[in-house]
Amino acid sequence: MLRLNRRASHVLLVMLAVSAWPGPATAEKLTVVLDWFMNPDHAPLVIARENGIFAAAGLEVEFIEPADPNDPPKLVAAGRGDIAVSYQPQLHLQVQEGLPLVRIGTLVATPLNTLVVMRDGPVASVADLRGKKIGYSVGGFEDAVLGAMLERHGVSPDEVELVNVNFALSPALLSGQVDAVIGAFRNFELNQMDILGRPGRAFYPEEHGVPAYDELIYVVHRASFPRPAIRSFLDAVETATNWLVNHPDEGWEVFKSAYPDLDDELNRRAWRDTLPRLAHRPAALDRGRYSRFAKFLERSDLINNPPPVSDYAVDISATEQ
Repeated sequence: MLRLNRRASHVLLVMLAVSAWPGPATAEKLTVVLDWFMNPDHAPLVIARENGIFAAAGLEVEFIEPADPNDPPKLVAAGRGDIAVSYQPQLHLQVQEGLPLVRIGTLVATPLNTLVVMRDGPVASVADLRGKKIGYSVGGFEDAVLGAMLERHGVSPDEVELVNVNFALSPALLSGQVDAVIGAFRNFELNQMDILGRPGRAFYPEEHGVPAYDELIYVVHRASFPRPAIRSFLDAVETATNWLVNHPDEGWEVFKSAYPDLDDELNRRAWRDTLPRLAHRPAALDRGRYSRFAKFLERSDLINNPPPVSDYAVDISATEQ
């Protein structure tokens, strides 16, 4: 039997995919504004591009890294991008503000946000945070998450001191400036601390009174929702995700070849921890999840009278055949 090496097999599979997946003669261009710099959270996007899946779908996709993680949805709402990678909590708040945004898919299907303390420190439970200092980066949503977690354990938000550490979450915790931080990502900050030999202990919001939510989602301008290229984009992302599930190690090789500056221990660990959290059916929508989270934000006084989920989130696979 003829044996092909990995690279040859990969090229053959891409050629077969391109021949089996008819697309327009001229590729349609899509601009995806990422939530932040390129990292393992964006694995399906990189694989879809590098493995030729976007091309086979008749798409030419450009990734843009924003200067500010708050900008992507605003850019898309202003017509300065086709798709934004954003956050479900942020979507609820921005719809409340009147931005014409619609969720059309999910990238990371579980929360990544955590409340982190030092593993060898005095805080063994959320209740132990009474009288302690807690660092945060962004107010509003993180305050609501922290408040819900504290109240679940009988601690009033007035019984802790909040300290704005900007985005220096791990340094603030490691230096002893604060006793805990809210907003640390379980696939990055926890690995970073472990690599430094100062492991952390994480308390997961969805286990302590906060409804589960999608961490990273794809949003578009409301007027773009019927665009056929959007459906092609999500189909390609699903194909890439399925490939990643079956070939995580080969996927890492593809990723680091595309972004060699990310080939380090932190990103290798983040890759391992992120893949199980990817949405296997990106277009699928859990309306109950979005409704529950909207009610949580309303109880937290972050939004008022949330609109029906159908106003700002769609299952494009159920509306386009």
